[in-house]
Amino acid sequence: MIEHTLSLCYHNKLILAPMVRVGTLPMRLLALDYGADIVYCEELIDLKMLQCKRVVNEVLSTVDFVAPDDRVVFRTCKREQNRVVFQMGTSDAERALAVARLVENDVAGIDVNMGCPKEYSTKGGMGAALLSDPDKIEKILSTLVKGTRRPVTCKIRILPSLEDTLSLVKRIERTGIAAVTVHGRKREERPQHPVSCEAIKAIAETLSIPVIANGGSHDHIQKYLDIEDFRQATAASSVMVARAAMWNPSIFLKEGLRPLEEVMQKYIRYAVQYENHYTNTKYCLCQMLREQLESPQGRLLHAAQSSQEICEAFGLGAFYEEMTRELNARRAELLARTPEAVGEPAEDPSGVIKMAVKFDRRAYSPQITPKMCLLEWCRKEKLAQPVYDTVQRPLDRLFCSVVTVAEQKYQSTLWDKSKKLAEQAAAIVCLRSRGLPEGRLGEESPSWHKRKREATDQDPGGPRNQEQAVPGELCKKLFLALESGEESPLEGW
Repeated sequence: MIEHTLSLCYHNKLILAPMVRVGTLPMRLLALDYGADIVYCEELIDLKMLQCKRVVNEVLSTVDFVAPDDRVVFRTCKREQNRVVFQMGTSDAERALAVARLVENDVAGIDVNMGCPKEYSTKGGMGAALLSDPDKIEKILSTLVKGTRRPVTCKIRILPSLEDTLSLVKRIERTGIAAVTVHGRKREERPQHPVSCEAIKAIAETLSIPVIANGGSHDHIQKYLDIEDFRQATAASSVMVARAAMWNPSIFLKEGLRPLEEVMQKYIRYAVQYENHYTNTKYCLCQMLREQLESPQGRLLHAAQSSQEICEAFGLGAFYEEMTRELNARRAELLARTPEAVGEPAEDPSGVIKMAVKFDRRAYSPQITPKMCLLEWCRKEKLAQPVYDTVQRPLDRLFCSVVTVAEQKYQSTLWDKSKKLAEQAAAIVCLRSRGLPEGRLGEESPSWHKRKREATDQDPGGPRNQEQAVPGELCKKLFLALESGEESPLEGW
């Protein structure tokens, strides 16, 4: 058995629950600011995590776990390292252990989701589906306890009978886990059903390990003092808060709830600072606004299609510009550390001009790419269109492309995971060598790009405008679901 090098205490703690799309880094940091002791990330599926690479992001001072499509699946930072618990969705002990070992140096604890009743979790035997397979539960937890350095916990729901529930939690306790979180509802129950404080209390009185009570939002927890009342009603060691914290993360503040406008602005600042994707930022803000979704500010939020527009809707336009300049300056400083990283063109004996560059879609305007810029420039100069020669390396199946423009060849020395990315990188080398615009954000747009954007904006029935209506409608549907007592289709359990 591996000795646990970090002992996370689960006694008398206020905990932010794992919530899908909500429990990303900005929300976790905000909850810590307002008094949460422990924060859980959203449930992340084992198979997805095993595809990720661990990347140290020096620009943001974060550790990122990045999927093959360059999407950041999990982002964390030093500030939360000793208080963040990684929750995974899994149905296999070996996969679970592989994920735990992947992230264990960057988190304080490992949790297994064994209670979410939604299809996205139960398919493949994960979440609440595990409740009907105690043998598998035992194997997963025992494997994790023996194989990882971090304390292991799990989150469950109660079973149809109290006797079966107590039998299950005793078996769970014998695996050696550090604590168990109990959502006091059955698998088929939803927030409109009352939470069973009695069932949680019976579990807490049966086990010797800490029991964390969950499920009290709305019915029991509406302000800070309610958290302690819920803890006493359940005899639990600690309380985990989900929806009440999603609506206003300052629920953890003993001095009382802070004004929502203040909370949302603070959240937005974290979202921009850590480059949270604007759709996720928008979703979380919609959960906070709730009944104010039809207010003037709510409508501005509905219409926002970027982090900058979200900031402007909340009076943070100047902050966005300042933070963007700061992050760009950090990138430039890092690139300048070595001659190769600077991206200065170098011609090798074969006559190919090379630089160490990669194409990052997030750094470019939504409707433009370096290849498009290069093609348009060639047309303007009456040159033959660029010719790309792309090869794949058998060893790691990565790609490299050489583009020929006006009989000169250009290539990035960095290999990419797809043919398209390699070609974009080659186009960047050519454009930078010639001092041409490449479509980066903040770069003066070529006139043809402006014309294309204006044409799109003038077409009210165009695809872009049709897409813009979706996030606002989603926000309204989510709000109606919450008002009717249903669970959000995207919220955790």
